[in-house]
Amino acid sequence: MKHLLKMSDLTPGEVTHILDVADQLKAQQKAGGTPPLLAGKSVALMFSKNSTRTRNSFEVGVYQLGGLGHYMNAATELQQSGRGEPLKDTARVLGRYYDCVVWRTYRQCDLEEFAELAGVPVINGLTDYAHPCQVLADLMTVREHKATLEGLKLCYIGDGNNMANSLIVGGLKCGMDVSVACPAGYDPDPRVLDFAKTVTGAGFALCRDPKQAAKDADVIITDVWASMGQEGEKAKREAAFGGVYQVNEALMAVAHPGAMVQHCLPAHRGEEITAEVYEAHAGEIFDEAENRLHAQKAVLCLLMGEDAR
Repeated sequence: MKHLLKMSDLTPGEVTHILDVADQLKAQQKAGGTPPLLAGKSVALMFSKNSTRTRNSFEVGVYQLGGLGHYMNAATELQQSGRGEPLKDTARVLGRYYDCVVWRTYRQCDLEEFAELAGVPVINGLTDYAHPCQVLADLMTVREHKATLEGLKLCYIGDGNNMANSLIVGGLKCGMDVSVACPAGYDPDPRVLDFAKTVTGAGFALCRDPKQAAKDADVIITDVWASMGQEGEKAKREAAFGGVYQVNEALMAVAHPGAMVQHCLPAHRGEEITAEVYEAHAGEIFDEAENRLHAQKAVLCLLMGEDAR
């Protein structure tokens, strides 16, 4: 693993190894502290979009591992945004200073161009196409609660966004059956749907009916109807999703008994999930939020050549 840009870059074995290392690092932290595996290492934390969980979990994670994490508002602080410096120059400069770069940005193609030129590992902190760090935390959480991933059914309800793209790929790579329910016009990326067609040993279904997708699911995952940058589409999206694409008690009733609920947060109660279902599964959701820290620490260690020990 050279970078973490999207879930499709990882082999099933690499996903499992990241989760195993994350489990070990979490246990070490709970027992009193993580070894300083990144002592002397510096990590650039570039954010072109706002963040609560991604920024804080990376800052704390790098600190717990003994490294230096330096936050930059990429929308206002870099010459690349304010004075027209080419992205390829920013990448080659920062790669001379830092041992790793985390970037939350808009276009996946910009992230991949940056990774080609930086000369150091690059981690996707979220793009419009993919959110691999979140999905690794989701998979870690499901495995904690269910003891396995292979053979489980993962259901996603909502917009076919970066979360849907990454969950489809990540779930299928772990041997999970994956079903997605979204309205017409809001499907996951065609590249992801093409990937799903090539998978053997696990099933995939794209549905319009949420209850069909959720039938016998072991874990149900949702996300906001309008992601960052789509605020202008709020009314249009409410019309497309409202009253149908919601995780509520009626939807949970068709899932497998004991089904989990996951949400990458922030959650809009009364829209994509009811307050009742959210609070009933808050323990699972906040385990998921915490596991951002541990999964990302595993990625940092593995990319910079420092396995947990």
